[in-house]
Amino acid sequence: MIPRHLYIGISVLLLAVFAMSVYAWRMRRGVAATPVSAVDTRPVAPPAAGPTEQVALFVAYDDIGMLQARTARIPLPSVRQQRAEELLRALLALYLDKSSPHPLPPGSDVRGVYLIDPGLAVIDMNAAFADGHRSGVLSEELTVASFIQTLSANIPGVLKVKILVEGKERETLAGHADLSGFFDVVSVNQLAAQLQSTQ
Repeated sequence: MIPRHLYIGISVLLLAVFAMSVYAWRMRRGVAATPVSAVDTRPVAPPAAGPTEQVALFVAYDDIGMLQARTARIPLPSVRQQRAEELLRALLALYLDKSSPHPLPPGSDVRGVYLIDPGLAVIDMNAAFADGHRSGVLSEELTVASFIQTLSANIPGVLKVKILVEGKERETLAGHADLSGFFDVVSVNQLAAQLQSTQ
């Protein structure tokens, strides 16, 4: 014959197992019902050191197919190369915002800008920027013109620009804008002027 206290102990344990199962089921159901918030996948760049300066950012607007100059005050370091990187990061921040007039893919970032004398700037973008970029002639041209115009307007002496992705050449941005060669700043400035005056 089984002692009475053993029956009571087993009954209490079974009741505890049942209660824990109900609790775990309710917790799992609550987690499944909780909406998942969007995760910000943008890389965190170290804050720029230096006094704030007024700069001209040439912002692309998809709805009207134009570039428009927008002034901004951003902290800029004294080193020319770092200044170029911070300029493009400020422009990217506008494009990564929810209310962006020219949205770029989440996680887009500038890996580096290399200023090579005489007059050559090499912009190295990350893979998220190119792999997730919307395909389309105007969209891609606006992105390229926006970057080059912003860089050349704020960094004197830039005559040619090369765009790399993850440190490597890429034929096109997203199927249309040719990235295989060098961009002549004067030609891009003329295109930017057309994109600013066209409506």
